[in-house]
Amino acid sequence: MQCDVCGEKDATVFLTQIVEGKMQKVNLCESCSKAKGVHDPTGFALADLLLGLGAAQDIEKSATPAKCPVCGFTQADFKKTGRLGCSECYTTFADGLSGMLANMHKGTVHVGKAPGNRAQKRELIAKVKSLQTNLDEAVAHEQYEEAASLRDEIRRIETEIMS
Repeated sequence: MQCDVCGEKDATVFLTQIVEGKMQKVNLCESCSKAKGVHDPTGFALADLLLGLGAAQDIEKSATPAKCPVCGFTQADFKKTGRLGCSECYTTFADGLSGMLANMHKGTVHVGKAPGNRAQKRELIAKVKSLQTNLDEAVAHEQYEEAASLRDEIRRIETEIMS
């Protein structure tokens, strides 16, 4: 079996990581394992290897600042730990991170999570705002029958939101 990094030498170091029931393997030769810091657990970024065999090197080559102005975290710190120091690091190292984050997650923007009923309430609130706009327009154009039905619909939805 050949090394996954250099592709030339026979692999002698075999790493396996299981995340959420999915197994990922990396096979390294002796020199590549030493170069990646496998002998020193604090210097080894398994996630870096699994996400593209050196994705953190792209950050080092990018034109982004070498140090976060808020926490002082450097690109070398990120490569060593595989983690960022603060939320500002995402902006500071954005050029190199964007591709890596896109590979790791569904997207590059955090949208968060909400319990099902909260998401449904948000949708209802947005609908009420839309109906209110329509109601205001109907009143402005003196379409009172339509305005009355919109008012009733808003009241029905507001009652649903409160329950």
